[in-house]
Amino acid sequence: MSTLLGPKLLLARTVGAMSRLGGGGGTSLPGKVLTRIDSTALEALAGRLSKGSVLISATNGKTTTAAMAASILERTGIALVHNQAGANMAGGIASTLLAAAGLRGSIDGELGLFEVDELWLDRLAAQLHPRVVTLGNLFRDQLDRYGELETIAERWRAAVHGGAAADARLVCNADDPLVADIGRERSEVLYYGVDDDSLALDGMAHAADAKHCRRCGAPYTFDAVYLGHLGHYHCPSCGQLRPSPAVLARSVVLEGVRAARFRLVTPEGDAEVRLALPGLYNIYNALAASALAVALGVPLADIVAGLQSTRAAFGRAETVSVGGRETRILLVKNPAGANEVLRTLALEPGMHDLLGVLNDKTADGHDVSWIWDADFELLAGRIRLATCSGTRAPELALRLKYAGVGPARIRVVGDLSDAVKSAASERPEIGADTEDGLGEVGRAGGPLYILPTYTAMLALRELLVRRGEASSSWR
Repeated sequence: MSTLLGPKLLLARTVGAMSRLGGGGGTSLPGKVLTRIDSTALEALAGRLSKGSVLISATNGKTTTAAMAASILERTGIALVHNQAGANMAGGIASTLLAAAGLRGSIDGELGLFEVDELWLDRLAAQLHPRVVTLGNLFRDQLDRYGELETIAERWRAAVHGGAAADARLVCNADDPLVADIGRERSEVLYYGVDDDSLALDGMAHAADAKHCRRCGAPYTFDAVYLGHLGHYHCPSCGQLRPSPAVLARSVVLEGVRAARFRLVTPEGDAEVRLALPGLYNIYNALAASALAVALGVPLADIVAGLQSTRAAFGRAETVSVGGRETRILLVKNPAGANEVLRTLALEPGMHDLLGVLNDKTADGHDVSWIWDADFELLAGRIRLATCSGTRAPELALRLKYAGVGPARIRVVGDLSDAVKSAASERPEIGADTEDGLGEVGRAGGPLYILPTYTAMLALRELLVRRGEASSSWR
C-alpha cells in the first residue's frame, strides 16, 4: 500500500507547492487532490499514527479547544499531527496528514488531533477511526448550509451509536441538552460542565436553541442559564436531568477581554487554572480540552500547565498592534458566539471603538439575518465609534442603529483595508451639535475591537500579515 501511495503523495505535494507559488494558500488543496486520486488515502495515512486519532467537533470553539488540547498533549511528549490552521473538512485533514507523511510508510507524529467540521464528523470518523470523540456544543449557525440543529445532532448520534465512532470514547458537554442526549445511550461517557451560580443569566436569551426535552417533547426547565442554551436543566414532565459531569469548572472569574480563571475539578483532583483567554466560552473550551485529556489518561498537572500556556489563535481574542494601536480580534459568526463576545466586552470599562466586518460568503453563511438575534443593545450605549465593513456592511450599520447606536457614531467603509486604517486611526471628534447629542468626547485612545465573521477574519489576517502586523503562524 505505501509503495502505491508514494507517487500520489508526491503529486499532491507538487500541486500544493505550485498553488503557493501562484499566490494561493494551499491549505486544503493538496489534500483535496490526494483524496480525489485515491479515496482510501486519508484512511491509509491515519493508519500510520501509532497512537491513533482524536476528534473535536462543535459549532463554536473547536479551533481553540484543539489548540488547548495540543498544548496539554505536547507536555506529555506525544508527537502530534494537528490541523492547527483550522482546515477541518476532508481536504484540510488530508493535507495535514500529507504534510507529516513519509514516502515509505512513515509519518512524523504519533497521535492525530483533528478539529472536524460538524457536517463532516460522521464521514471523517469512518476514515480516521478515532480513539476519542469530543462533542462541544450545537448552536444555530449557517442555516443555509447546516439546516436545523436536529439535522447535525442526528448525524452525530448515528456516528457514535453503531456508526463510524461507535468504538471511540465519547466526551460530551453536559450543559448542552442536545449534546448531552447524544451520550445518554452510551456507556462510559465522560461529561463536562460548569457549576457556578454566580454566572447564571437572568433568563434564556430569545435566540437560544435546544429548549425542549428530546425524550418527551416538553419544555425544559432551566435552573441556571450560562451561555445561550447551555446550563443546568431538567424536564418537569418525564424527569430527565442534566447528566452529572466528571470534569467541572467552579469558582469562575471573568476578567474582561484579558483572561479568565476557574477551579478545575477532575476525577484525579482539582486545581486552580488561569487562562490567558477571555470569556465563559473559553472556560467551556478549556473544559472540553481537559475532558479529552482525562479520557486519554493525562495527569492533572499537565492539563493545568497546558491550559495556562495556551495563547489565542488568530481571531480568537488575539491582540495585535494595528497602526500603533492595541487591537483585539474577536471572531463572531452566530448569535450565541456574538452574544458572548458582547458580554465579554461589557466587562471592560469605558467607551469602545468597534470595527465590525460582516461577510456573507459560503463559509460565513449567505443568510446574515442572525445579526438581529445578537444582542448589540447590551453594548450600544458604550460604543464610541462603530466602523462597518464587509460584503454586508450596510446591514450591520442598520442593525447597530436599531440597537441604539447614534447614526453619527456609525460609519460604513466597504473596503477592508480602508476600514482597518480608518478604525485604527484617531477618530474625528464628535461635536456638541451631533445628532446623538453626546457632545465633544475627544479622540479614541483605548483598544480597537475588531469583530469579523469567518471569511472576514481570514481576509483580515492576510492583510495584517502582509503589513507585518500579525504573525504568519496560526499559533
